Amino acid sequence: MESTLTIGQVAKAANVGVETVRYYHRRGLLPVPERAHGGVRQYSRESLQRLSFIRRAQALGFTLEEIRALLQLNDGSTCGAARALAEHKLQAVDERLRELQALRTDLHRLIGQCHANGGTGSCPLIETLCASS
Repeated sequence: MESTLTIGQVAKAANVGVETVRYYHRRGLLPVPERAHGGVRQYSRESLQRLSFIRRAQALGFTLEEIRALLQLNDGSTCGAARALAEHKLQAVDERLRELQALRTDLHRLIGQCHANGGTGSCPLIETLCASS
């Protein structure tokens, strides 16, 4: 790999689109790169590492705002603040899992009512969706 990369090269190496790289610039997640002759943006290896950091954090469910906070902590400081962000994310994931489990239970119940109905008469699923709270 060259010492500097074009936007297309850095995007390809990070497995993202060029527009994604530009979007991260607009959101302040990536620093604006130096421009070479002819105005071509030149990205460093550090930019590629930062893109990889962003993608891995997204895969863990962090939002771009949370990633911004994590990037600010990526200065060699202690792990406490990063751990606190991760613990908060874990709590949100656990809550979402509880919500999804409740949805799963409701869907199983409604499907069971549809089976019990035998396909005759009104549909319990549709009736439940039409009912006012």
